[in-house]
Amino acid sequence: MRRLSVLLSFAVTVAGAATPSVHVRSTPDNVVLGVFPIDRTPIAKVASGSVVRIDTLSQRGATQQEDPVTFLGKFGVKPDEILQDVKDLWAARNAKPQNERGGGGHILTGPIYIDGAERGDTLKVEMLELATRVPYGINSSSSTGGVFSASYPASKGGEPIPVTEIPNTNHLIRTGVENGKAVAFFSDTIRVPMTPFFGTMAVAPDSPKIGDPGVRVEGLQTSGPPGPYGGNMDFRDLKAGSTLYLPVFHSGALFYVGDPHGTQGDGEVSGNAIEQSLTGVLRFTVLKGKTISGPRAEDAGHYFLMGIDLDLDRAMRKAVVETVDFLVKEKGLTPAKALSLCSIGVDFRIAEVVDTTQVVVGSVPKSLFLK
Repeated sequence: MRRLSVLLSFAVTVAGAATPSVHVRSTPDNVVLGVFPIDRTPIAKVASGSVVRIDTLSQRGATQQEDPVTFLGKFGVKPDEILQDVKDLWAARNAKPQNERGGGGHILTGPIYIDGAERGDTLKVEMLELATRVPYGINSSSSTGGVFSASYPASKGGEPIPVTEIPNTNHLIRTGVENGKAVAFFSDTIRVPMTPFFGTMAVAPDSPKIGDPGVRVEGLQTSGPPGPYGGNMDFRDLKAGSTLYLPVFHSGALFYVGDPHGTQGDGEVSGNAIEQSLTGVLRFTVLKGKTISGPRAEDAGHYFLMGIDLDLDRAMRKAVVETVDFLVKEKGLTPAKALSLCSIGVDFRIAEVVDTTQVVVGSVPKSLFLK
């Protein structure tokens, strides 16, 4: 018989993970909507090497016009299944005049100031534990969103691609544990394995300028497109057990995190994943004097090198350039040998193609190297 239990939350934890010394909660004062301010007062200050628990909220159910109880109740979510943080954020935002409610999009917890981080350093972020906070998430689909959106680069020029008419639909998807495995209950006959991760992790950007992707106000980067600062990378392998590296542009790095996901496929083609509130336990370490040009990552089995660009073809080229550069500097290969290895031993994956700038990841197996 199938054993089924729908839990309020479940956690994916790295064995032997350290106990957090700080807990940063997703209260209205601790979050910002849709932007990465470079001048926002830090909500926490920690030393390099600190382990921090951080609560995050999904924007789905928290930023719409209807109050969360009414909105989520239409999908069968009970009031006691809704986080108090969601209710508090919605009430605090709704109490303000329309022009003072801040940006839309992602709810971001931060910034967190990491002592000792300075421009030119690298911030190492280890994902030690990621846990769902509620037993459900929302995915949406339509024939005018994701890769079918009018803003998607492939929608301009060339022969039109026939698209089946798909109504704009929010899908509430329950999550839990079945036969000892964390899954999303997509339907009565379909289960999707859960791999919780943060879609957005970023340091404060360098100096956002009008004309840069997602910059509408000088000096203020929106959270839609990813970039050298990290951001909305939506790379599903940034899960528990992985490590992200980000270049530092400002004192303290000023780390933001949000856009929590229960699980997602490469590409995120409908425009979103299972958007689901998470809490994470992260370790922050400043790597002094180590300079990188953009985000990169690793887990137990692979190194991940990222190419980010408005154009998917250029993103691919940039991912190859980043991978070649890594193999030359970190593994001692010549550029010619590095490119050869990229072609015969490295997979290049599309992380996401729906956030204005698009992300291609070179996935280098660590097993290739005997030492």
